[in-house]
Amino acid sequence: MSAVVIRRAVASDASATADVYLRSFAAALPTVVRPRSDDEVRAYIRDVVVPSRETWVAVAEEQVVGLMVVAGDLLSQLYLDPDWRGRGIGDRFVALAKERSPRGLSLWTFQVNLPAHRFYERHGFVEAERTDGSGNEEREPDVRYVWRP
Repeated sequence: MSAVVIRRAVASDASATADVYLRSFAAALPTVVRPRSDDEVRAYIRDVVVPSRETWVAVAEEQVVGLMVVAGDLLSQLYLDPDWRGRGIGDRFVALAKERSPRGLSLWTFQVNLPAHRFYERHGFVEAERTDGSGNEEREPDVRYVWRP
């Protein structure tokens, strides 16, 4: 198995990071309609996420295979390349997020994403709220999870 390095994202990671997001979203959430085109997602990750958010990438075989974005106590994004799921990268990302926000974290995931529910619950997150999706861009029912040490 290849060594996976987790590090802060840099500008040159933006394209590969966007590709991981797009592949992961398509694989994990095939019924969720994305409100933005692939090109809009790529521009947002390049122009906003990587330069101005606390963005972390997992790199293996010189390729970005995962991304995580932490905004204070919000774990706002965690996506893995579908071919790299099940290798402990998500576990490492969550451990890092907990280190970065030791007083607690919250996150949102879609109600249809049952594997994500199981993953976060395994890491000590508990469901705090469900919505009808009217507050997110996708208009997809979601769940807010929280973790407190």
